[in-house]
Amino acid sequence: MRYQINDGSLSVGGKTIFRHIHFEIKGNEKIALVGRNGAGKTTLLRLIEGAIFLDRDDKRQGPGITMDRNLTIASLSQQVFSYPERTLEEEILLACPTKDPFSRERFEYEQKYDRFLTALGFSKESKGKRLSQFSGGQQTRLGLIRLLIEKPDILLLDEPTNHLDLEGTQWLEEQIRGYENAVVEVSHDRFFLDRTVQVVYELEDGILTRYPGNYTAYKEEKAKRMELQRKAYERQKEEEERLLGLVERFKHKPTKAAFARAKRKQMERLKKVEKPKDESVSLVRSPIEPLVRGGKWVFEAQRLRLGYDKTLLELSFRIRRGQKIGLLGSNGAGKTTFLKTIAGLIRPLGGEYSLGSNITIGYFDQNTAGLKSEQTILEHFTALFPAMTEKDARKTLGQYLFSGADAAKKISSLSGGEKARLVLAELLVSRPNFLILDEPTNHMDIPAKEALEAAFKAYTGTILVVSHDRYLIRQVADSILIFEDGGAVYYPFSYEHYLEQKQNLGEGETIAAQVSARDQALISSLRSVPKAERYRLREIPQEEAYRDWRLRLAAQEMEAAGEAYGEALELHQEAEDLWESWHEACMGWYEAYEGESDEQ
Repeated sequence: MRYQINDGSLSVGGKTIFRHIHFEIKGNEKIALVGRNGAGKTTLLRLIEGAIFLDRDDKRQGPGITMDRNLTIASLSQQVFSYPERTLEEEILLACPTKDPFSRERFEYEQKYDRFLTALGFSKESKGKRLSQFSGGQQTRLGLIRLLIEKPDILLLDEPTNHLDLEGTQWLEEQIRGYENAVVEVSHDRFFLDRTVQVVYELEDGILTRYPGNYTAYKEEKAKRMELQRKAYERQKEEEERLLGLVERFKHKPTKAAFARAKRKQMERLKKVEKPKDESVSLVRSPIEPLVRGGKWVFEAQRLRLGYDKTLLELSFRIRRGQKIGLLGSNGAGKTTFLKTIAGLIRPLGGEYSLGSNITIGYFDQNTAGLKSEQTILEHFTALFPAMTEKDARKTLGQYLFSGADAAKKISSLSGGEKARLVLAELLVSRPNFLILDEPTNHMDIPAKEALEAAFKAYTGTILVVSHDRYLIRQVADSILIFEDGGAVYYPFSYEHYLEQKQNLGEGETIAAQVSARDQALISSLRSVPKAERYRLREIPQEEAYRDWRLRLAAQEMEAAGEAYGEALELHQEAEDLWESWHEACMGWYEAYEGESDEQ
């Protein structure tokens, strides 16, 4: 399969989207398009789809786009159901490759559709509903299912995870990795990109650049290329200055005029290296220390029952100063309810809980980001922090991507994501010692997320964070709190470690059961705790669990080494036995030989 754009340029409404780009899909490559909002990623998808065409260019050699014959290309945006009064089942059967209701192909097709429906949260009974009865998000998911079953040669996905929960996103990752044809996707979900793509194309300032590998590999490679370009640019400037100095020094000397002209020509022939674009986004690097240290235990709960009219979950849990905990669980499991309860926004239904001494909370959710003001960002910020000079205020705002002219924008003109970023900047600058964050990076592009991740990593206080952005959880959280089965289980390791363990779960097994089984020795050591306190046993203290985990790994290595030593010892014993046998044989032979010599 082959699809290529060669030396292609495109303008829309008089604005150049990209110029003289080269783009290629090889075989069944899984490709990501990345770039800032407005860079033209969706426009490039529409070009590949065939909805728009390249600009006419008399200087271009060839047609611009070449592809194999009969290549099928489909995008998620195409899947708008034309007949909303049809039932879902009628729509499904229309796309069935066979009309024979008793064929094996029909049976397998319906089975596969049922599995996909269940994976994306639809019941089998929903097949009897009319398409018009499904919400826009549900119709998008149904369209995604249809695409995956139809299997076009090139599948185009624009923000495919927007209407999926975590389980649905993980299911889609598996489908894309196993998809037999090519996929080109645009997504702000960097973890999704890391797990699904092999090639990244970056569209920036109308230029398209190819990077091998997933999203993280692309970021690393780009940083290396930028550093090499910076060094080459600096060497070029130094050489230009050296040659210019020689020209200025000798151009007025008759005997050296030819030499000066030669140096000027040499300077003009220098290969020009473009100055690297300043991405400086001067990210937060220095530690952000809370104004008040706070007690060792930030939060403690005993049989705390959470919910509104009825109990959603019950938990016993405590948070130690400096922990950064990511909250995981399905929608409705109680994550946001837990955060609001700790923040004091809703009352618990029962149980006990307390904040530690000198704890200052900074709480964020999407409602707190509903700023309304005609002030500029700089005016608003300096009013909140009057002790900060304008220079320092501008520098701080720059770390959160409000640099230069952006600081002069009126708050009323900001998008929801920009307002959220400004509120988070205010929280971090005010330096509470306990940050409670509910979806802090929703509606933000990747540079904005990376700016905030840098700040959260630099922050030395305690963080509880709920986010569908798994990349953020991986970057920021050092442990996980999993909400499932009406309770919460504390997992003292990273998100990636959690995913590895989750893949090893047996049918019907939960992560709580696996943690419990794996840590029986640790839990047994806690049985001396008074009976009234045993409800705490589901919480595995981080230091003890980490030590126990390390000891288990060491024990496994020691056991393997012990087995190897035992085998070596056996071989050594066998060698000694052979030596003894050989030695005895030699001595016998020698004695016999000596006896014969004496007789002679």
